[in-house]
Amino acid sequence: MSNGQQWIIYKEFRFEAAHRLPYHDGKCRRLHGHSWVGRVYVKGDRLIREGAKQGMIQDFGDLKAYLKPLLEEFLDHHYLNETTGLESPTSEAIAQWVYERLEAAGLQGLHAVEIHETCTSAARFSKA
Repeated sequence: MSNGQQWIIYKEFRFEAAHRLPYHDGKCRRLHGHSWVGRVYVKGDRLIREGAKQGMIQDFGDLKAYLKPLLEEFLDHHYLNETTGLESPTSEAIAQWVYERLEAAGLQGLHAVEIHETCTSAARFSKA
C-alpha cells in the first residue's frame, strides 16, 4: 500500500563501445563509437527502516552489482551489433535491452533506463 510518498534514485554508468546503424540514411550507417553514459532509475514508496541500508530505497552498490555483468560481458569495449544481438542498436534499443536484462535479473523497483550516446542526445525506456 502506497503512503503517498515516492523516491526515484538513479545509478549512472559509463562504457565505450562501437556500433553501426545499417538502415540509417546518414553517417551513422558506418561503424563508429561513442563514450556512452547510462542511468538506471529505481522507484520506491518506502525507505528501508533498519540495518545498514536504513533510510534508502536501495543501496547504490546493489545497483552497481546488477550493472557490472552487463558492462563487462556485453557493453564496455564491445561491438554492440554483435554482443547485444540487436540488428540496429540505437540508443532507444539499447535502453530497452538494458532494462529487460535488469528486469530479468530481478532488480526490484526498476523504473527506467536512460542511454546517452552523446552529451546532447539520449533515450529513456520504461514500462510505466
